[in-house]
Formats: sequence, C-alpha cells, structure tokens
Amino acid sequence: MSSFAQSHPDRRTGRRVLALTAVIVLQALTALFFLYDVGIDLWRGGKLDVLHMWLEAIAALALAGGVVVLTIELRQVLHRLSRLDRSMRAARGEMTEVIDTFFTEWGLTPSERDVALLVLKGIDNEQIAKIRGTAPGTVRAQCTAVYAKAGVDGRAQLFSVFMEELLSETSGKQA
Repeated sequence: MSSFAQSHPDRRTGRRVLALTAVIVLQALTALFFLYDVGIDLWRGGKLDVLHMWLEAIAALALAGGVVVLTIELRQVLHRLSRLDRSMRAARGEMTEVIDTFFTEWGLTPSERDVALLVLKGIDNEQIAKIRGTAPGTVRAQCTAVYAKAGVDGRAQLFSVFMEELLSETSGKQA
C-alpha cells in the first residue's frame, strides 16, 4: 500500500467503492445481455429444452442474483464505514476533552499544556523546542514539570494515562 493511500484513506475507500460499483455495473450488463439473448432465442422459436438456452438462463439469473447481493453488501459496508468514521470522530473529540480535563486537574501552565500535547503527539524535545522557539533545556524542564504534576516518570507513562482512559471509556460504552 502506498504512503499516499495510507495518508488519504477516504480516497482509497472512494476508489474501492468506484471499483466495486464498476464490477456491479459490468455484472448487471452481462446479466442483461444473457437475458436479452435468451429472450431473442425464445422469440425466434427456441425452446428451453436446449442445453445452451438453459446455461444462458442460469448464467443470467446467477449474475442478476450476484448484482443484488453485491449491491446490498456494498451498501452495508458503506454504512459500517460511515458508523466507524462517526465513532472515530467522536473518540477524537472525547479524547480532546479527556486531555483538557487531565491538564486542568494537574494544574499545567499554558506552556506546559503546549509541551505536554506535543509530547503526546510523539514529538521529541528538540523538535518541540524548534516548534515553540525555545531552548531544548527549557522544554526538558517543562517536560519534567508535566511528569511531576501528572505523577508519572516519563513520556511512556504519560501516554499510558490517556490510553487507559480511552480504553476504559471504549470498553465501558460497549458493555
């Protein structure tokens, strides 16, 4: 999978939906062709007792059935994707609220909040210093203050506080 497809899942999903829709349309056209051919053969005096006619009729019915099943399945998959997308957006929104609640409870200053958020995003101290226009030593001191106020020993434990909260919220809602 290309990095572009990974970074743009909506486009990848759109291409898949388009491809499946094209397969469904092609299958429907093939079914119509077989049905038309069987109808013309019957109209010209053919009988369904010929193996050729039966095979075409069965193929047409199988293709038509496949079109119906694929269309229903595609709609269900799109509906599930829509629900998952809504759930992910809700989880992100809830996570923002959870982070803000913890930062408030810990009494983080605005600068510590900024640094803590960047730490949670996985950015290292040197990059945080560049982003914020401060010295790396200042960022290290702010990280130390954040860890102390949060009661954790470092980045991994800080991150785990939020993961535990997110997972407990998720498991609580499913129960």
